[in-house]
Amino acid sequence: MINYNELKPGTIFILDGEPYEVLEFNFLRMQQRKPVAQTKIKNLISGKVLNRNFQSTESFQEAEIDYRKVKFLYAHRDKSVFCELNNPSDRFELSDEIIGDKAKFLKPNSEIEIAKFNNRVININLPIKMQFKVIEAPPSIKGNTAQGGNKAVKIETGAMIAAPLFIQEGDVIEVNTQSGEYTGRV
Repeated sequence: MINYNELKPGTIFILDGEPYEVLEFNFLRMQQRKPVAQTKIKNLISGKVLNRNFQSTESFQEAEIDYRKVKFLYAHRDKSVFCELNNPSDRFELSDEIIGDKAKFLKPNSEIEIAKFNNRVININLPIKMQFKVIEAPPSIKGNTAQGGNKAVKIETGAMIAAPLFIQEGDVIEVNTQSGEYTGRV
């Protein structure tokens, strides 16, 4: 069991039957009142972020999250197909609801990490930086580079990324999958 004052950032616990991760923790002690733990917590299933205060009488069960590496194979209709790294014939599907916005960075044969809670996949974790080939890039106009500048380019997964003007079709760029921002040319 986790006591209310052990809810440090990164701690994963069960609240109302669902796993939550602590994002921020602040211990508040006011005169003539009981101490309170002010937290910002994220539901690992729905992704909702809540501000919640916990009293000294509350305790929580630690969530058992199982992380495993898998390989993304392909997407078809509203589902994505994955397989185990060591057993390619062991395939399973995940809906776009579970994957969310991360679907735009899934490229075939890429290794990702899945998070399971009670034998149910609740989330996927992509590598922080991934490399993608640019398939569409509008030409940059000479003279528009005095201030730097960006243009929207389309990467191999179909996602649009803001990239510098010198990026051309066929270039391989590195993208931060958490923020969706261009980080460099490879």
